[in-house]
Amino acid sequence: MKELLDFAIATAKTAGDITLEYFGRRPKIEWKIDRTPVTQADKACEEKIIANIQKHYPDHAILGEEFGTIEGKSDFKWIIDPIDGTKNFIRGIPMYGTLIGLEKSGECFLGVAYSPALKELVYAAKGSGCFANGNRVAVSNIGVLDASLMLYGSFKAFDDGGWRNLFFWLAERTTDQRGYGDYYGYTLIARGCGEFMLEAAVSPWDLAAIKIIVEEAGGRFTNFDGEATIYSPTAVASNGLVHDTVLDAIQKFKSGVKCET
Repeated sequence: MKELLDFAIATAKTAGDITLEYFGRRPKIEWKIDRTPVTQADKACEEKIIANIQKHYPDHAILGEEFGTIEGKSDFKWIIDPIDGTKNFIRGIPMYGTLIGLEKSGECFLGVAYSPALKELVYAAKGSGCFANGNRVAVSNIGVLDASLMLYGSFKAFDDGGWRNLFFWLAERTTDQRGYGDYYGYTLIARGCGEFMLEAAVSPWDLAAIKIIVEEAGGRFTNFDGEATIYSPTAVASNGLVHDTVLDAIQKFKSGVKCET
């Protein structure tokens, strides 16, 4: 486990720092089929990660945001997001990260989130706790919505997905709301800086590293249906104490019980 974690950390740092060569320099943007942006930095970073994995663990499978799936012969699968928060990156906002997660037989058991522009590193391995810049971190102990800080990704994703009223219902019942978005909000949950985070349009590479980070910090991670999976377009991460309250609101909304704003 330590060997794999050390490898993931070193790879995330080496590859993530490649993005700094492009950061703040208005990189050329391409648009993918799903209308999300990709830059040369995304591709260069992922290529470096793939090369490192194939050099050291050639039998392992790989799933990357930019280059898709590379089949392997073992039960291990690396899941990569070279720049989580590409829109931030493009605009010169430093809250973007290189994410590397590792599954074994479908279970996430190792995750690294490296913020090149901020020089912040958050990582976790199953049974070993969660660490931010070398210091062990844990979720908060706030257990009620009206004292909670709610974090979220894109509001437009909630609106487009039909979750607009749910979003405002939760926002009105929490003390504060912050749209930090992407990986960064989840790391704040793990560090006890907020109580829950929701996203309504995500992919496995957004979540593979995050799930184990939140769980090893003492939190809980599920989709909107309460399933502990990264293979879903929705995600809820929390300190565990408010999780059921949030899921209950989601289920009532889905069943037609109006969350009045």
